Amino acid sequence: MSLGLDRNRVQLLTAVLERSAKITLGDRDLFVNVVGGVELDEPALDLPLCLAVASAYRGKALPSDQAAFGEVGLAGEIRGVGSAQARAAEAAALGFTRCVLPASDHKRLDKAPKGIGLEPVCRLEEALELLLP
Repeated sequence: MSLGLDRNRVQLLTAVLERSAKITLGDRDLFVNVVGGVELDEPALDLPLCLAVASAYRGKALPSDQAAFGEVGLAGEIRGVGSAQARAAEAAALGFTRCVLPASDHKRLDKAPKGIGLEPVCRLEEALELLLP
């Protein structure tokens, strides 16, 4: 069940997550909800969604100081998204001290925002290993 995100996109991402992270979700119920009843159509939410699902599956919380953004491709690659500089700066302004982002976006940043460490990744498996070892 998905509220606030396209159900087909969520199903696609969970299939990629199953393949990339070698976890089985087909025998589980999955509930995805965007708080406040907002409808979102944002590819940059792919990586955070995959991390949240993997976190719930493994029963291990993600670090509370961690932000993430990036589009996830069918083969588990992490693709760049628009406004990476602004996204990283906003994460820093919100008090996050680490941010996982696409490696391609990291290369294009003018400079890292003050107060936040940037952790570039190329593949979903890298992000999962980094945050949920």
